[in-house]
Amino acid sequence: MKHYHWLFFFLPMIILQIPVYAQDATEIVRRADEKMRGLTSYVEMTMEVVRPDWSRKTTMKSWSKGTDLALILLTEPARDKGTAFLKRKTEVWNWLPSVEQVIKIPPSMMMQSWMGSDFTNDDLVKQSSIVVDYTHKIVGDSTIEGRSCYKIELIPKPDAPVVWGKVLLWVSEEDYLELRVEFFDEDDELVNVMTALSVKMMGGRLIPSVLTMIPVDKPEHRTVLTYHHAEFDKKIKDSFFSEQNMKRVR
Repeated sequence: MKHYHWLFFFLPMIILQIPVYAQDATEIVRRADEKMRGLTSYVEMTMEVVRPDWSRKTTMKSWSKGTDLALILLTEPARDKGTAFLKRKTEVWNWLPSVEQVIKIPPSMMMQSWMGSDFTNDDLVKQSSIVVDYTHKIVGDSTIEGRSCYKIELIPKPDAPVVWGKVLLWVSEEDYLELRVEFFDEDDELVNVMTALSVKMMGGRLIPSVLTMIPVDKPEHRTVLTYHHAEFDKKIKDSFFSEQNMKRVR
């Protein structure tokens, strides 16, 4: 419920343009990430998985604190109710109430589909950090939904626990909104494209409320995350993000 947040700082430079650009790219990514994450966040959302001959909706709640702690609880449909996912730093667990079992998700499974959707396990719990685990470079600009954006290239740092070989990110200049993300594999082949639309005020900040992930090799497939309610910067104790609480949170 890897799901992706941002602000922007830029001073026009002429002589020092190249080195300042490199520094600004990281600042843009950091502020955009903070925009969607906050110090803490609580989100109520619906995930719709769409296929050529069927579709399925799942409702869920998500809590996060900083970049190390996250918990996702499924609330509907009935067969999935109570299923939870917990992240503490680089470790991820899945609670299955139907069999009363906690399963630890190994790093090798982070690229696998999350709940049969077009998001990966890593997308939903964000095991990797787009700020810490990548280098950042502004490689162009564009306009999306009438908003001027920087196009930023993210390259994983050596030995970083990431699942993508490269990420391209479009962040709006004025509001630090992450409006488009392209995910590439280690062979530099485009795998997924995520768009963020329906920008609105939620939880006291302007954020995209509809995220759509489309696999490039299956353009008729898509997964849509719709935010219905969001709160930011509320106090959440670290103890909330525990295996014990994952089993009883509602």
